[in-house]
Amino acid sequence: MAESRTHERAPAVEDRRVEPLIVTEDVELLDDLLRLCAAAGCQPVVHHAPPDRKAVWEAAPLVIVGDDAAARCRGVSRRPGVLLVGRDQDDGDVWRRAVEIGAECVLRLPDAESWLVDRIADVVEGVGRPALTVGVLGGRGGAGASTLACALAVSAARGGHRTMLVDGDPLGGGLDVLLGAEREEGLRWPDFAASKGRVAGAALEESLPSPRGLRVLSWDRGDTAVVPPEAMRSVLAAARRRGGVVVVDLPRRIDDATVEALAQVDMGLLVVPGELRAVAAAKRVASMAGMVLDDLRVVVRGPYAAGVDETWVARVLGLPLAGELPEEPGLLVSLDGGTPPGGSASGPLGRFCSALWERVLVAEAVS
Repeated sequence: MAESRTHERAPAVEDRRVEPLIVTEDVELLDDLLRLCAAAGCQPVVHHAPPDRKAVWEAAPLVIVGDDAAARCRGVSRRPGVLLVGRDQDDGDVWRRAVEIGAECVLRLPDAESWLVDRIADVVEGVGRPALTVGVLGGRGGAGASTLACALAVSAARGGHRTMLVDGDPLGGGLDVLLGAEREEGLRWPDFAASKGRVAGAALEESLPSPRGLRVLSWDRGDTAVVPPEAMRSVLAAARRRGGVVVVDLPRRIDDATVEALAQVDMGLLVVPGELRAVAAAKRVASMAGMVLDDLRVVVRGPYAAGVDETWVARVLGLPLAGELPEEPGLLVSLDGGTPPGGSASGPLGRFCSALWERVLVAEAVS
């Protein structure tokens, strides 16, 4: 009988039966493959030869056959998703062995490690529709972008959508504070600052604080105030692969990390108070963000200066009007009492966000 063994699953990964199958008895190769599976956030099933039960071979989402095991896999049923993996770069017979077992490609380590991690992670997480990703920027300091970002995330989660709120502004004070989650256990941005390459989406999601039914990636109270562009790219890509909704609170300065975030945003909302200096400042922000982001809309917030209204602001900025952000009487009192922005579905801000999501998500569903 073929020997088999499994390995402990990383605690942050969901318990789903989508484990790849590895067939090899090359100890060094197996160590490499286990390391790559861990990087992709999964637990493989390992056999030294093709499983005795045909169903195990056929049901695995991905089969990774070590070069040493190719001969033992002759005659197995043909199926998609079989990879032949080894180390010998000069083996002229490798393609013959690949054809014999029906492998779709031949990989050589270490050169193919990055590609293989991505392939394993795609199988484990699934490649479904990416999350609708909304970025929120302030037209000027104090415009209310963080408040709107928080309210949008709270509203989306209340509506039953898988939701992640990402704090992309290291100088903003922390969105976990707005949510009343600064004391909740979970990882913060400094824990991901060194992230490069593929981040497992399930592991990311499960590692974050979860107030109000959503996941939030915010800042701790330390001195770190930089998100490397590679980390922003990897973390947002992982969040998007989970599907649902991702809301990103973005800083007004367009640095390399912000450019990486904007590149993954489907729709941007520029929050602009209804006064002349704010509109002038917002025009510069819109110009810079618009170089990366195709869909940028304006949300105008009162009170208004004389002669100014929401349609005038949108026309001056040359942006579509996403809506008029309502005043929320008693917002500061609510925050002190532990209710985050948008926490009341019947409040002005909650109603605004619900209506915005209804329009945006319906349009997304039919696109």
